[in-house]
Amino acid sequence: MHTINNFGPITLFGSGETLPASGAAYEYTAKQIEGNPGISVVETPAGFQPNSEIVARKVAQFITSRLQNHHPRVQLIPARKNEGELSTNNADLLEPMLSSNWIFLGPGSPTYAVRNLQDSLLLTYLYAMHRAGCALTLSSAGVLAMSALTLPVYEIYKVGENLHWVNGLNFFHQFGLDIVLIPHWNNNSGGDELDTSHCFMGHDRFNQLKSLIPNNLPIIGIDEQTALTITFQGNVEWKITGNGNLTILHEKKEYYLPEGVYDPSSFGFDFLLPKTPTKEIQALVDKIEANREKAQENHEPPVEVIRLAEIRRFARSRNDWKTADASRTKIVDLGWEILDTPDGYRLNKI
Repeated sequence: MHTINNFGPITLFGSGETLPASGAAYEYTAKQIEGNPGISVVETPAGFQPNSEIVARKVAQFITSRLQNHHPRVQLIPARKNEGELSTNNADLLEPMLSSNWIFLGPGSPTYAVRNLQDSLLLTYLYAMHRAGCALTLSSAGVLAMSALTLPVYEIYKVGENLHWVNGLNFFHQFGLDIVLIPHWNNNSGGDELDTSHCFMGHDRFNQLKSLIPNNLPIIGIDEQTALTITFQGNVEWKITGNGNLTILHEKKEYYLPEGVYDPSSFGFDFLLPKTPTKEIQALVDKIEANREKAQENHEPPVEVIRLAEIRRFARSRNDWKTADASRTKIVDLGWEILDTPDGYRLNKI
């Protein structure tokens, strides 16, 4: 077993990131991070779509509801492409992300995500924040984009291009592990007429795609409504949750892993110790740690304050302004102020 400390957990969804089956993975991640979840939902994978904000907001609303007992703070990061005002290189746009302890990248186009994250400031932030303990949750296009090789699903399945791979962001290379990640492994949306397994490629076409992978890279297939969570505190550990299995293809062998906890070294491709961070990434890690220390000095809202805030929220929904105002007064007496935002209330220490 290898041990890697400080890195945050990584969760890879095969699909269903806003379905009930995903709940266990979110709960598990929430228990792995320090403090209440501060989650940034990044729009980049769906940035080409006019409704990318709606897509991201649905994810944010699901996470907020599912983790309500953990009192999450969820924000959208509208970094949609690698140029312009909403750029993945806009430091001012990305600044709020640095106060998060959890980042989510979800559905969209995997090749678009690769093009607009490659060599970007946002990707640098992801590396730095993950090194500083920030959780990273990926689904669908987000999973494919972080792979060593990215499957151009739309280009092949919808447009009819020849079978090929695109170089991915290869996020796991920092651990000495180059892997090919495939969500939607057991997809059956094509019914009896069309094999859409293996991320809509089907069994036969995917076998052809396998022959195009250099150096016999290991492949991890993640079933729909299934999640793989990798934790790095102490021994590196894989936890599989949800309705399906994990399929690992390596050196002409196949492994099928159902729900449970596993030691990846038993499969012959263990994580290696991470590389030394660059000066740029280390500087960001230092900044994140400073923000964390500042937040710890201010403390999280105590349970009594959160309870009063929830009473006020409920009272406002019923137009019971007397109870709402009384709750606000008690919150102020306890040394906190409550601010109302379009995404809900926010508590700040006075």
